[in-house]
Amino acid sequence: MDFELTPEQKLVRETARKFADQEIIPVARENDALERFPWDLIKKMAPLGFLGATVPEKYGGAGLDYISDAIIFEEVGRGCSSLRTIISVQVSLAEHTILKWGTEEQRQNYLPKLCGGEYLGCFGLTEPGAGSDPASMKTAAARKGDGWVLNGSKTWISTGSLANVAVIFAQADPSKGYKGITAFLVEKGTPGFSSRDITGKMGLRAANTAQLFFEDCFIPGKNLVGSPGEGLKIALDALDNGRFGVAAGCVGIMQGCVDACVKYSKERYQFGRPIASFQLVQDMIARMCVDMDAARLLVYRAGHLKNRGVRNTIETSMAKYFASEAAVRAATDAIQVHGGYGYSNEYPVERYLRDAKVATIYEGTSQIQKLIIGENILGVRAFV
Repeated sequence: MDFELTPEQKLVRETARKFADQEIIPVARENDALERFPWDLIKKMAPLGFLGATVPEKYGGAGLDYISDAIIFEEVGRGCSSLRTIISVQVSLAEHTILKWGTEEQRQNYLPKLCGGEYLGCFGLTEPGAGSDPASMKTAAARKGDGWVLNGSKTWISTGSLANVAVIFAQADPSKGYKGITAFLVEKGTPGFSSRDITGKMGLRAANTAQLFFEDCFIPGKNLVGSPGEGLKIALDALDNGRFGVAAGCVGIMQGCVDACVKYSKERYQFGRPIASFQLVQDMIARMCVDMDAARLLVYRAGHLKNRGVRNTIETSMAKYFASEAAVRAATDAIQVHGGYGYSNEYPVERYLRDAKVATIYEGTSQIQKLIIGENILGVRAFV
């Protein structure tokens, strides 16, 4: 087992780290405070390949491996989790769904635009009454001529109001239960398709989050993704990619916490000496570093399996579960190290905590991840 990064991966890390330090971090606090979507940063990331890292070059992507993908998510997440969420949805959920399950026409039409930053994408699975239980979704798809008509709604959809194309899941045959769920591509501006922003969020304040509405929304047959009834399979496959991006981004949050605490603890003096010399401060920072390294290795293991084309559901769930919970612990301790200053946005650690918390909820809560892990280990389904 080789833990050394390849020359190409080191170059990706250098490029992503430089971009985060020079472009993302200087504006992250202001974007968060103003709830400002970082359009300028997205446009700057496209030429670097960040918007299509693992998509083949023939479709406009960078053709990188999944370890490089994780490195990008980590470095961007170290700077701003809102921005990391945007590119995670773009690459892991929208692009990879189209790449694996879409037709060649769909790949040629959408992927170059998504990878090049001309289009934004989103992923519409969650509904007001269907979060951890997507099989209970109520959004309906009915055949009409050579297409389909959608009726229903989605909620908590990242980039939902701004996306040019949305991957949407709907129930096409209720008599078949989860085997009736079907996936579609819905373009912005389609009659009957509308959105409404969700505001007042605790974290990810610079990322757009929305409700989506479908009222007699006609979707042409060519926008069907996969085959009718394959929707849940497609969604679960996509979530393996999405959770990978979340986990890697949480490693970035932990790295940000460590960096901030090391700097602050050496500068802050109490009782005539830097607080870095206090044993309990060292204890908190040491725990952050152990958790960070463990999370990074879990992410890299999942990435290694992805590179080999091996099923990685349990490994990705482990990485997402551990990294998200560890990021919350790290951010909580980072605020403690900073004392009263950590409670204000003068330092980034309070933002790290707000942004880390949602990672334990979206794309499968920590509790759902443990049930996935348990089911794979025990061979006994936890879900009815």
